[in-house]
Formats: sequence, structure tokens, C-alpha cells
Amino acid sequence: MLLQTSLTDQQNEAALPNPDPPSDSSSAAQLSQHAPYMVATYVRPPPLMVKGEGCYLWDAENRRYLDFTAGIAVNALGHCDPEMAKLMYQQALTLVHTSNLYHNPWVGELSKLIITKTRSAGAMRSASKVFVCNSGTEANEAAIKFARKVGKIRSPSGNKSDIVSFHNSFHGRTMGALSATPNPKYQKPFSPMIPGFKYGTYNDEAAINELVNEDTCGVIVEPIQGEGGVNVATPSFLQALRQRCDQVGAVLIYDEIQCGLGRTGQLWAHQFLPPSAHPDILTTAKALGNGFPIGATIVNEDVAQCVVTGDHGTTFGGNPLACRLAHYIFSRLSDPELQSSVRDKEKLFHRRFAILQERYPEHIAEVRGRGLILGLQLTVDPTPIVTAARERGLLIITCGKNTLRFVPPLIISEQEIEEGLGILEQAMAVAFGQPHKIQGTKGQQEMAPADR
Repeated sequence: MLLQTSLTDQQNEAALPNPDPPSDSSSAAQLSQHAPYMVATYVRPPPLMVKGEGCYLWDAENRRYLDFTAGIAVNALGHCDPEMAKLMYQQALTLVHTSNLYHNPWVGELSKLIITKTRSAGAMRSASKVFVCNSGTEANEAAIKFARKVGKIRSPSGNKSDIVSFHNSFHGRTMGALSATPNPKYQKPFSPMIPGFKYGTYNDEAAINELVNEDTCGVIVEPIQGEGGVNVATPSFLQALRQRCDQVGAVLIYDEIQCGLGRTGQLWAHQFLPPSAHPDILTTAKALGNGFPIGATIVNEDVAQCVVTGDHGTTFGGNPLACRLAHYIFSRLSDPELQSSVRDKEKLFHRRFAILQERYPEHIAEVRGRGLILGLQLTVDPTPIVTAARERGLLIITCGKNTLRFVPPLIISEQEIEEGLGILEQAMAVAFGQPHKIQGTKGQQEMAPADR
């Protein structure tokens, strides 16, 4: 009986185009050698990724995967963009790092480009200056500090120090950003959090006036909550937040680290809003470096005037290598033709999602998102689908509670979308039809849902 079961497992594995590397593979051997030296912060599936090109990844067993994750919405231009690689080589031979004790040309050129392109796109009408750092959580830390500084200047008593954020948000893992991320599962191990943070319900307009008051120095919100489940803020909610912030003298911060830079089919996710709903601070990272570490905090003149020399800083942020790469990447992502193609590709996803929803109405509850940040809300655990898709050559990830997330490279072709969604259909057929045959890989999202 054991022999028969083993043979059946081998036959099933042979039928899969990309079965996960077995325990006796060279990948598993290499990973077991590395594990004793690594802090266990993630649960990863067995493949060991060694190469990328365009919208595809290859593992150490030379198995190819179509990537619908883009490194968690990072590789907007795909893997190993040739021009990016060329610029990286050229700049690495010229100048990599000087620290912020000295000027370099590329941090200024990048800042100028971000401000001019943001304004010309019709986003953040008051965008004035940029602080360049190394990551999304650093961009949000800067935003929180800047909001606190504004609060102290506007209310010298020191009472105007509260930061408001929203449930199901994700703003980062450093202490300030984590304090703005109200997920008990991740806050509790590092408690107490930084004092002065208050949490509200996303899209609850009725609660805004009580939540945001005279003691509030800043409100931080994602126009689309990526990690929280691809939840889209209503225009009226964002407009109400802007209005209330104006009434009490608070700074409004839009965190577009995941949803910005062309992912919605516009340069910024908020730019469809009237100027009266634009933010005072805008944070970005992820796609800004297409895999190279960089982040940025964009502020208006009122905020910029409150930040003086010595208030904030960074050793590596704004280095010439990162900024030259980001200058090229931002130029590409601000191209209206690319953004238009994102909107066209969104329609293709929605057409295929509608077919799946009709086929599995008891399993697929809702489709959410805009552009190429999309979510399928399921009524069941999605991790078996993630596994079944991976073993058929497609990488997808989850978010929120039982949500499949789709954040492919923005350069993905319609043919590649069709290929990937065909694999997704196969994976769903197996996961929904024979769930006992697949075990999901937990941990395939940045922040798991809170145990509430």
C-alpha cells in the first residue's frame, strides 16, 4: 500500500510542469545549509529563485514561473530590465555613495523629476520638495515625523501629536510605521507601541469628525490598501478626510507605496480626485527602484518649511546609484502610454475574473482593485490555489483575509496575462474540486490577517 501511494505521488508530480523541488533536491540541500545562519522571518515555498527576465523567474532546478507578484508590486518594469542593468553598471563605475554630507547630482535630478511629473499629471497639486530614503517604511517614518513636527509648530503646547491610521492598513515594520499598522498579531510581540496613535475604520465617513480632532497632527491612509485585502477607498471618504484635516490643522498623508507609480493606470492612485482632496505628504517606494532599495517622501511647502536642518536624515538615502536608477524608472513609469496600457490590461483581468466568478460563485465573492492591483475575495483559504498555481508555473500571492492578490509587472503582455489566467483556472479547478490533494504554503503575504 505504501509503495502504491509513493508511485501515485510520483506520477502526480511528473504530471505537473513545475512541481516543487523535493526534499532530496539540490535546492533543498542548499537551503538546509543556509537556514542555520538566517533569522526565520518568512515562511517560504521550496523553489530557490536564481534568475529573472521580463515577467518570468527561474529556480535552481531551471523551472520557469510567470510572475504575477512582481516582488510584491516592486518590479513594475519586470525583472532585470536591460537599461536599468546598463545604468547600474555605468554608475557603479562612476560613483556609488558619498553620504549626505556632500552634494551629488542625481538626488537633485530625481527630486526635480518627481515634483514636475507629479504636478503635470494632475496629482498632489501642492507637491514641492522630496526627501529621498531607502525603503517604504523609512518613507512613512519620515512622513510621521514631519507630521509631528508640523503639529508642534501649529500647537506649541505639544498636545497636537496624535496620528490617525486605519484598520487593515500596512505602513511598514519599523516602530513608527508599525504603530500606524493596527494588527495585534504583529504589534503585540513588540509592544508597547509608540504612544499617540489612533485607529479608525476604513471608508467610515461618519466616524471621521470624532476620530480626527484638534489633537491630531496627521492622518495616514492608503488610497488602496494592498496588504489589507486590496480595499479601495471611496472618493468621498478621502475627500472627507481632507476636509476634516483642514478644519483641525492636521497633515494628510497618502501612502502610495504599493498602489502608486502607474499601478492603477495613472501615475498616482489619488490623482483622479479633485485638487481639494490631494494630500500634504505622499510616500512612495517599491516600484521607484524596481528592486533596488529606495523610497521617497513628497511634501508640500507648508510641511517643508517646518523641517529644518538636523530634524531628519539618512546615511544611504539619496545615494547617486539609487537615484540615477530611480530617475530612469520614474521616467518610464510616468509615461502616459504605459499607464494607458495598464488600464487596458485591467479590462482583460476583469473579463477573465467574471468568467471565474460565474464558474465558482460559491468560492469567489468579490473582485476588487484598480489597474494592476487587483484582488479576488474568496470564501475559502486561498493558499492551496497559490500552491497549485506555482506547481503549474504561475506565481501569485495573498493578502488580507482569504484574498488572492494580482500585482504583475506593468509591462506584462496580454498574451502573458492570458497564459497566467489559464494556469489560474487550472489551479482553481484542482483546489476547489480536489482540495485534499493540495496543501497551501502559509506566509505568502507580507502581513497575515489579525486573529480577531
